[in-house]
Amino acid sequence: MGALDGRVAIITGAGRGVGREHALLFAKEGASVVVNDLGAANDGSGSDVGPAQQVANEIIAAGGQAVANTDDVSSTEGAQAMIDQAVSEFGDLNILVNNAGILRDRMLVNMSDADWDDIMRVTLRGHFAPTRAAAQYWRTTSKERGITPANIVNTSSTSGLFGNVGQTNYGAAKSGLGSFTHIAQMELERYGVTVNAIAPSARTRLTMSVPGAAEAEEERLKTVDVTEWDPRGPENIAPFVAWLATADCPSKGRTYFVQGGAVYLFQPWAIVDKIEKEGLWTVEELKEAAPKFADYKFNLNLPY
Repeated sequence: MGALDGRVAIITGAGRGVGREHALLFAKEGASVVVNDLGAANDGSGSDVGPAQQVANEIIAAGGQAVANTDDVSSTEGAQAMIDQAVSEFGDLNILVNNAGILRDRMLVNMSDADWDDIMRVTLRGHFAPTRAAAQYWRTTSKERGITPANIVNTSSTSGLFGNVGQTNYGAAKSGLGSFTHIAQMELERYGVTVNAIAPSARTRLTMSVPGAAEAEEERLKTVDVTEWDPRGPENIAPFVAWLATADCPSKGRTYFVQGGAVYLFQPWAIVDKIEKEGLWTVEELKEAAPKFADYKFNLNLPY
């Protein structure tokens, strides 16, 4: 018995890296998988059916059930087509893993409108459109046959939750997914849906494109024996995502950092200090009372 037996999953950006590992493990655990991947380059340009089809073929060769999909996750039509394909091929939809993403790293002063807009389109709209289409499907089925468990797993990033120079666009989008996850849980729980997010850290095509990352990884591999287990391998992320996709998963509206064998729970935005008075503040009063905010030391509990 697999942890996902009989469930139907859509995994976006599943042709390579972390998404590929999700698809392979989900199928191994018994899920039927729609392997979505546009087959674009790191910056979102181009398309290629090859990556999605190769993963689907690999799953089928291992005895699992899968079908390739190359729809654009950022389009309303593409998102709906994915849901329709899951239902037509496998009879239902139970799981949506939003994983597709691109990079357009630039320093803010050099960032173009396209650098900003394309990241927002693929990352934020690319989560919104499939989630909306899946939610509409689950709303309909809950009315027709009653509520059944469904799961959404979104993909945030430490670039947004901790920050990273050169990624104001990517970080803003990924940070936004934390709030998107939290609010989507509030709205969709009535239909039996659990919504969670991960911020993964692993060696992938995207992460290795960040300046200096490939060189650092090359140096690391010289000193670390990865013959039995590679803590930077993308396969380390999939088991926790599979747990978040189980029908009885108790986690709701949470965001986690997943790296190697470790899983960390993020605390959402929280008030940590205040100043207060009765009546309207003056600027002069604030010059006396407010500077303590600038001196407050945040404990981000950075795990690296």
